[in-house]
Amino acid sequence: MRLNLRSRGGLNFSRRRHRIDRKTVKKIISWLVEIVIVLAVAYALVYSLGMRVTVAESSMVPTLENGDRVLVNRVIYHVQSPKAGDIVAFYPNGNEKSRYYIKRIIGEPGDTIQIQDGVVYVNGDALESANRESIENAGLAEEPVTVGEDEYFVLGDNRNNSEDSRYASIGNVKKEDIAGKVWFQTYPRNSMGRVE
Repeated sequence: MRLNLRSRGGLNFSRRRHRIDRKTVKKIISWLVEIVIVLAVAYALVYSLGMRVTVAESSMVPTLENGDRVLVNRVIYHVQSPKAGDIVAFYPNGNEKSRYYIKRIIGEPGDTIQIQDGVVYVNGDALESANRESIENAGLAEEPVTVGEDEYFVLGDNRNNSEDSRYASIGNVKKEDIAGKVWFQTYPRNSMGRVE
């Protein structure tokens, strides 16, 4: 007696071919491409605008306090040059093993800076307003300091408690040592907002 399994729908070991739906494949590829693009854009934004730095001193009081956290725009100075009034994060003397210093640019390339009678002069014009505290130590700026090409003269907003371009340990800051422009404060939450 012989069994005919094939005719009765029994065991069949032949492989079935599955058809691939091209529309589904196109959708999956489209989603993958979109995900990659979104991740690339997010990474670029975080890398360029979102470098977080913690303020490690009180030299920028009242603008920034010790322990405040800020975001640094690392792309802006590839597009334009730093300018007077910008608050920047930089490595002192290019020392990448050091922490970032955060100061305000006072002098741009070609400017002459001098501190006389507690007042900062840029190209002979008084910079300080009448209500700002008089600077006690002029440091290197007691004599006129001319800012070189691709260099910047920086001061802390808390002039009498700041290690800045007035001191030989910092001096004029080279453009290549500037990480970027401080633009947004993230901590503490009650102080969140643009930094100017």
